[in-house]
Amino acid sequence: MNTSENYPDDESDSFDAYDGPSKSALKRQMTALQDLGAELVALSPERLKKIDMPDNLRDAIRDAQRFTKNEAKRRQMQYIGKLMRGIESAPLQAAIDEIKGVSAAANIRQHQLERLRNRLMEDDAVFSEIARDYPAADIQHLRQLRRNAIREAEQNKPPRAYRELFRGLRDLSEKTGAGDTAEITTETGTSPFG
Repeated sequence: MNTSENYPDDESDSFDAYDGPSKSALKRQMTALQDLGAELVALSPERLKKIDMPDNLRDAIRDAQRFTKNEAKRRQMQYIGKLMRGIESAPLQAAIDEIKGVSAAANIRQHQLERLRNRLMEDDAVFSEIARDYPAADIQHLRQLRRNAIREAEQNKPPRAYRELFRGLRDLSEKTGAGDTAEITTETGTSPFG
């Protein structure tokens, strides 16, 4: 009896040559997708609108947000995980990271807005740049916040208006779609944020 026919010597012909991900790796990927789905479900409707995703996933997330019973919510989260297996999750993760302020772009934007606020505190003339770059800006409200922040600093009070001024600038930047603040330039060719 010839045993070489029953047991091939070449390993490429063996039954153990599986190159795909392990069962554990697949489970970790599925869990990561469900976790990402849970983060999407936790977002406010306004933030959810800003994230580009397929309509069926958006509808499933909205449904999960309105479910109150634990079992229904659990099944819906599994469904969201299943939908996410069929799409590219990297852009969704990047959007979540930016919302959380984890991304480098979000950090850069925050630092640019902080520099703009500091320049505004030092020089009233910065309002002309803001009016030019953000035509919809409520300059009167921003001026009032600046006056309040200066008064707070002089009286050694907590910087409530100073923080409010930052939030006003950030909201203005988000509303006008100036997510890429590097595009906005002053007469000198530099960003008004730095």
